[in-house]
Parts: sequence; structure tokens; C-alpha cells
Amino acid sequence: MPVKEELQQLVDKMNADPVHIKNEKDRVFQVDLEESGRLQIILKDGKVAVEEDAPYEPEVTLKLSDKNFSKLLKDNLNTTVAFMTGGLKVDGKMGLALKLQEIVKKYQ
Repeated sequence: MPVKEELQQLVDKMNADPVHIKNEKDRVFQVDLEESGRLQIILKDGKVAVEEDAPYEPEVTLKLSDKNFSKLLKDNLNTTVAFMTGGLKVDGKMGLALKLQEIVKKYQ
């Protein structure tokens, strides 16, 4: 399954049961994927949306392969190892990258 579809399935799951995101601050996470391009994950008013390209200013940008992003979405990516070996690059607030991983983990 293409990683964009995997992301959309996660977003649908989050919006159907927003218990873990309803109190989150409004944020923009950007993901620059090697194969699929740029995606933004927008948390706003307790809901999540995905936008292609970059219509908003992100607080953090993750740069990684589609394969590693797929693993991240399934909570199967050791982000520390990926970061240390260059498989994951982070621009912006590192704490928000960890926050995104924490939110994803709650929906597994």
C-alpha cells in the first residue's frame, strides 16, 4: 500500500476517535519523503488533516524514505537508530518530532 494511503488511514482512525489528539495544540508537521514528495500533517481544533506540498509553515520537518515513514506510521521504526544513521533527518523542534511519534503510537 502506498505510504500516502497508510497515512490517510491513520488520519481517518485519529479523527474517528480523537481522544488522544483533542487536547493537542494546533501544529503543522511536515514530512519530506524521498519518493512521494512533501506532505503536511495538520493538527487543528482536535482534528487531523493531510495536505500535499507545503501550504503552511511547519514547526518541524522530518526527512526520510517512504519505507521508513511507513515503518514510523506502524510504530516499527527505531527513530533513534534511524536518526543516528541518517535514515531520518529532523529540521526544527526535535521535541515535536518525538510528539508526532508519541501520537502515532497511541493509535496502533
